[in-house]
Amino acid sequence: MNKPLPAQRIDGKSFAAGLVEQLAQEVKDITSHTGLTPGLAVVLVGEDPASGVYVSAKHRQTQACAMHSFVHRLPADTPPAELMALLARLNADAQVNGILVQLPLPAHLDTHAVINAIDPDKDVDGFHILNAGRLATGQEALVPCTPLGCLLLLKDRLGTLAGLNAVVVGKSNIVGKPMAQLLMGEHCTVTVAHSRTRDVAALCRSADILIVAVGRPELIKGDWIKPGAVVIDVGINRVERDGRSRIVGDVAFDEAGHAQAITPVPGGVGPMTIACLLANTITAFKRQHPPVTLQAIAAAQGE
Repeated sequence: MNKPLPAQRIDGKSFAAGLVEQLAQEVKDITSHTGLTPGLAVVLVGEDPASGVYVSAKHRQTQACAMHSFVHRLPADTPPAELMALLARLNADAQVNGILVQLPLPAHLDTHAVINAIDPDKDVDGFHILNAGRLATGQEALVPCTPLGCLLLLKDRLGTLAGLNAVVVGKSNIVGKPMAQLLMGEHCTVTVAHSRTRDVAALCRSADILIVAVGRPELIKGDWIKPGAVVIDVGINRVERDGRSRIVGDVAFDEAGHAQAITPVPGGVGPMTIACLLANTITAFKRQHPPVTLQAIAAAQGE
């Protein structure tokens, strides 16, 4: 009996680099034809170290894509009214096509109120209640970046997803719920598992597509994975082993050799999140400047 080949790594880092290269060319074309440049504003409240790293990475990638990058760093004790006033200014700023408020926010700020203060047409995180509703009802929406990145990796790997059994472990508003909506939009049969689910392992074993986003190191063991499944591991967890710190996902990667393919951690989903943020910013720009408007601007530039 032939031994199954080891799971192939889904190289999110390489895929994201190619996507950013395409986006950079698109930005170049937009700017050369219209004189306009898409712009992304990122707001960071407080000095959370991980958030600071993410914001710096987003700033670098936005600039590398030749887009305008506006970073607003506010102290942790910023009053709610001051943050809301900043968002109102960004909503009204024609140079800003996308707005992202880095989460988590300090405890005195109402996360839902802050997110919903962003113009939904500039909500490049896809968290505004209008974008969540549009996604849930199959309408055109700005989609959360991490689930969008996962979907792109799956479609690149599998082509059509129609008819496949998909299990999403985790029901967060950021990943789990929108991921399930996207998969249903691709005509998958979708099950969402969470902390109250009975026999999660059995559900996982039924999955042709297994997506895990719970923030628990190596929760998903090898015998939970169906042979030939495609596994997307969204988790990023720092653990101490043998006196050394290392990053692991929510899936026991070394036990998943019988899967068809799996995303590594790091280097899998993470790079896709920022690439999809840039893609969402360009999508938002286009919606704010319909084709007829861009054509008129380009014609005026040629005069």
